[in-house]
Amino acid sequence: MTDDPISTPEEFKALAHPLRQRMLFLLGERPATISQLAVTLDTRKGNVSHHLKALRTAGLVEPAESRQVRGGTEQYYRRTARRIEIADAQPGPAAAMLRAVSEEFGEAPGDPLLALRHLRLTPEQAERLHDTLLTLVSETEEAEDGQPRYGLLVSFYQQPSASTPE
Repeated sequence: MTDDPISTPEEFKALAHPLRQRMLFLLGERPATISQLAVTLDTRKGNVSHHLKALRTAGLVEPAESRQVRGGTEQYYRRTARRIEIADAQPGPAAAMLRAVSEEFGEAPGDPLLALRHLRLTPEQAERLHDTLLTLVSETEEAEDGQPRYGLLVSFYQQPSASTPE
């Protein structure tokens, strides 16, 4: 698995549909077949196949393994990246990703955490916080299979300056 940020037009186009993002979330958990994805996502296999092709063309998913079942071959797919990161703060793909995360967040059991805080920081403080958050996301070790999965969305950005009327 790679950790390359999403940066090509093909990758951005593939991420433009919320179902594709949900598929990527699922395939990050474990490899799955078209049939398994269709059941989990409550959609038709043809729909899954269409969106899976777009993800494969963009290089975001790949075949994992195949099994022989009842005279046919069952193909499993997996996500190619351990995490999904958008390069160069692209507003369109970021908005699409936030919509998909919002759907997942709305269905999350328990008491999920969502916090937004605006801070005034010096450039040095901002750089230190950025690096700390990046380290937290990159270096947190995962537990073994069978443990619950958690979504982690980290965003750190400078607010646009408010223009003052002249």
